[in-house]
Amino acid sequence: MRDHGGDLDRAMAQYGAGDWLDLSTGINAVPYPVPPIPDRAFAALPTVAEKAALDAAAHEAYGARVTPVALAGAQAAIQLVPRLGSPGHARILGPTYNEHAGALSAQGWTVTEVDTIAALSGADLAVVVNPNNPDGRRWRPSDLLALRKDVDRLIVDESFADPEPELSLAPQIADATEGLVVLRSFGKFFGLAGLRLGFALAGSAESEALRALAGPWAVSGPAIAIGATALRDGTWQAATRARLNADAARLDALADSAGWRLVGGTPLFRTYVTPDATAAQAALATRQIWTRIFPYSDRWIRLGLPGREADWQRLETALMRL
Repeated sequence: MRDHGGDLDRAMAQYGAGDWLDLSTGINAVPYPVPPIPDRAFAALPTVAEKAALDAAAHEAYGARVTPVALAGAQAAIQLVPRLGSPGHARILGPTYNEHAGALSAQGWTVTEVDTIAALSGADLAVVVNPNNPDGRRWRPSDLLALRKDVDRLIVDESFADPEPELSLAPQIADATEGLVVLRSFGKFFGLAGLRLGFALAGSAESEALRALAGPWAVSGPAIAIGATALRDGTWQAATRARLNADAARLDALADSAGWRLVGGTPLFRTYVTPDATAAQAALATRQIWTRIFPYSDRWIRLGLPGREADWQRLETALMRL
């Protein structure tokens, strides 16, 4: 089993049960207010019209030129992408979200992690997470489009791009586009990760292949109903982007006061350099605040943004006592 944030079971097993503040993920802690859900969303299979309404909402929200492929989260797309072609040599720009390497390896791909975008050139399949998790590195759409010419297939994971829509390649994809697949997460920005909703955007050939691999009911009725409403709520999205940017600056200030240095991040999470990441995680865990550390760095620690003011105060007090 690969390591992830959100693993509160492990935290509680080690530090005890209680009122935990989980900052180990990059999920918006102020979720979209769930609208009333029709009973038929639970009792009946989704209709073609309902699925089309979700597709249309995602099409508009992402500024897309193609119909997005709705899936049970970006993770579902990560599992399907390695099956689009015969296994070959994949290169992943890292360090990054570890499920890309895991899914590719499970399908027989030879996977190499590289540390520069130039080193992806020549790959049968290349993966870039933009903005990157956990260090927040960003690449301009023009640079990624140039890279696309040097690889057979480029996968761009935009799971954390909602607060920064100018980063997205979604508007650049047309029906005739080949070898470019963009992944989007719904649950992170909208704070509804348990809904399991995400999208893949690609040219018609790859979109049809992904739909066939996913099957006829890849997304649940409640996810369709909520997703179609939330994706059309531009007012909420704009207000949330503004709040997240302000909250990210607030978290940076708290971390700075604790002597931590910013590595990078997005408006949904921040990663810092600490003298000892394991010790910092443990110290916060004794106050039932859970964070994320990484096997490839003994100094990096990542925090999501608190939601309620009481949670902000709780984190501030804990950081002051480190």
